[in-house]
Amino acid sequence: MRRVYVVTHPEATHHVENRVGGWFDSALTSRGRLHAGAVAARLREVIPRATRIGLYSSDLRRTVETAAPIASLFGVEPTLVRDLREKSYGVAGGRPQSWLDERFVPPPATGERLDHDEGIEDAETKLEWVTRVYRAVDRIRSAGEEHQVVVTHGGSLSWVVAAWLGLPVTACAYAAFRASAGGITVLHEDDRFRNRTLHTLNDTSHLIG
Repeated sequence: MRRVYVVTHPEATHHVENRVGGWFDSALTSRGRLHAGAVAARLREVIPRATRIGLYSSDLRRTVETAAPIASLFGVEPTLVRDLREKSYGVAGGRPQSWLDERFVPPPATGERLDHDEGIEDAETKLEWVTRVYRAVDRIRSAGEEHQVVVTHGGSLSWVVAAWLGLPVTACAYAAFRASAGGITVLHEDDRFRNRTLHTLNDTSHLIG
């Protein structure tokens, strides 16, 4: 059996300042740091104590800060994986959300959705974003730990789940799995059939305040 616990980072400064996140390197707020501790405590409750986990995190500050109390509680060093980052919004990163909203071009309802970049200079296309997150999941799965924790972002969580389930990249033109800040999503692979399932999506029952 293998279980992967996918954590979406808690509240960060770009949330409360209403700024575009993406690759903008925001930090956790004081509330976010409190919730990061709660995430670590919940993981300690559900992961067997005799188990050594693999801990993987996006390299942006808000995810590194989320991974820190997990690393401390489990006595492991996080492996930073750049491919787990949120979508890059190019020149919009760190700007007021209103700036992006005024310029944002939604993807078409039908047709080519994966090559769409929302009309923002230097932004990633959806295909670029999905492809690198799939690459990260391949790397993490190949590591082979029985229990793994992956710390990422709300948007990128969709592609972690899709990659785990073996969905083709083309399915990500429409597929989405929504999770809120500080949520824990649990993925499972059984020993006999090697079936991979989405066990729990966005558990937030551990969050306080």
